[in-house]
Amino acid sequence: MSTSLADLAELVGGRVCGDASLSATGAATLAVAEAGQITLVDHEDRAAQLAKSAAVAAIVPVGLLCEAKATIEVDDVHAAFSQVVIHFRPQRKQRRVGICPGAQVSPTAQIGADVDIHPGARIGDEVTIGPGSTVHSGVQILPGCVIGAQVTLFPNVVLYEDTHIGARSIVHAGAVVGAYGFGYQQEDGRHVLSHQLGNVEIGDDVEIGACATIDRGTYGPTIIGEGTKIDNLVQIAHNCRLGKHNLICSQVGIAGSTTTGDYVVMAGQVGVRDHVHIGTGAVLASKAGIANNVGEGETMLGQPATALRRQKLQMASIAKLPEMRRQFRAMQRQFAEFTEQLQPPQEAQEEGHNDQAA
Repeated sequence: MSTSLADLAELVGGRVCGDASLSATGAATLAVAEAGQITLVDHEDRAAQLAKSAAVAAIVPVGLLCEAKATIEVDDVHAAFSQVVIHFRPQRKQRRVGICPGAQVSPTAQIGADVDIHPGARIGDEVTIGPGSTVHSGVQILPGCVIGAQVTLFPNVVLYEDTHIGARSIVHAGAVVGAYGFGYQQEDGRHVLSHQLGNVEIGDDVEIGACATIDRGTYGPTIIGEGTKIDNLVQIAHNCRLGKHNLICSQVGIAGSTTTGDYVVMAGQVGVRDHVHIGTGAVLASKAGIANNVGEGETMLGQPATALRRQKLQMASIAKLPEMRRQFRAMQRQFAEFTEQLQPPQEAQEEGHNDQAA
């Protein structure tokens, strides 16, 4: 498919700077764009890289100039580039399949209108699935679960008993929601599993990444607030209560009974101790180890994590340690030389006193 820059500009509501008759045959990011493809530049710092690129043109913010390439100026670079990518690589439309004969659906399940249940899915007793939802192959929905409208469960998702999933939520492949929490009591020298009588409640518009796990509560629910986005390989333990619109990045581990406010950000590989509270708007930087409560709007960094400014000062001090060590050793040598210079007069004075005494 070959499309002129003039037509692409019309598609995205932009303005061509340069030869509008040039054509693009595809779209790719700046680092990998080939001849004939259109790319994007979202910041003026990358203008020099664009000049060296093989791309035929670029979508750029309004006012960004590059004399070496034709450009399409737009207000929102990423929104416009997404439209161009879809133009060249249209998204695959999911074929409606209804309830496939190869799916196992309990006769007591309540299935809404326009629900797709693919072959190999298993729907347990007294499950409710809202209208427009999609259940892919290999999904296991155990008894008592409630699935909202327009929910998508990708292949091999497992929902344990009584899990609730809010409307328009997405659960990616291999995620497990409602598994038993990691809680044990020692009786007669053995670890005995504690009560697992709660469930998991997921709010509306939540996204749960591939192979993420969210454990059920001990007595009540583990709660994920509406709009929260959870990346792949995240572990959220029993009795946690996450607020609305949190962003939880890959490989985060949150221990039991932790709570968060709204709009909390946890970067990759953050570890959070049990029974702490993370305040609204807090940011936990990558690999932060959280051992105590975090206040609203605080940014935490390090292991154990401290406030960003303090951690930066500590890191700067650590970086200076080699130079400080050299300075200290030089001072040691100077002190030794100074002591050696003072030593002979002291010894002479002591000898004089000894002669007088004799």
